[in-house]
Amino acid sequence: MAEFDNQGYAQPDIGVRPGVDAGLRSYMLSVYNYMAIGIALTGIVAYMTFIYAVEQTGAGMVLTPFGQMIYSSPLKWVVMFAPLGMVLLFAATAHKMSGAMAQMVFWLFAVIMGVSLSSIFLRYTGTSISRVFFFTAASFAGLSLYGYTTRKNLSGWGSFLIMGLVGIIVASLVNYFLLQSSALQWAISVIGVLVFAGLTAYDTQRIREVYQYVSHDAEMVKHAAINGALSLYLDFINMFLMLLSLFGSND
Repeated sequence: MAEFDNQGYAQPDIGVRPGVDAGLRSYMLSVYNYMAIGIALTGIVAYMTFIYAVEQTGAGMVLTPFGQMIYSSPLKWVVMFAPLGMVLLFAATAHKMSGAMAQMVFWLFAVIMGVSLSSIFLRYTGTSISRVFFFTAASFAGLSLYGYTTRKNLSGWGSFLIMGLVGIIVASLVNYFLLQSSALQWAISVIGVLVFAGLTAYDTQRIREVYQYVSHDAEMVKHAAINGALSLYLDFINMFLMLLSLFGSND
């Protein structure tokens, strides 16, 4: 999730260099704007996909032919794992992309993620989805603000958080395909919330510190902003899904 390794980066002195601070604020604002638009796009696509995938009948909610294709046919595996594939592809090719191309790929990723996440509307009530979303947004804002303002170097968290992330992915795959244990899923969700909470603060500080290394080049600034937005977008989405697994009400 981290495009740059911030170990050994010095903490910038806030308020010492007004010109740099103005550029940093503009850069961070663009990161949050990209992230927010990506989340909004994902939400819209997820809901619209759900609308076209189901219909109400006298017997209740049933899948349309489109819904059967993306939720019941072998295509569901493509829908499920396409976001992960795109993240890996982006990580491998990001350094070769222009800022404009990286931005386009980010929007495409947000759309694909929306299709993949549309199934949450089948599993949870709309009220619980909204409630968990706003709780996630409030938690994310506080954690990101901490990561941006703290003078404590969070780089030491990186290796532990990445190991935790890998563990969550492996445990989730094992549980989904082999064990299907509700107790293990609960444990994964609890640990996942902690890992992505930590990653939110860690990634925010890392994104902030990257600016001093790219501030001399407008194209590099735009590229770094897209990379940073993707990191925070993934932190937010995954924390939302973990909290939804814990507190969402089944539909």
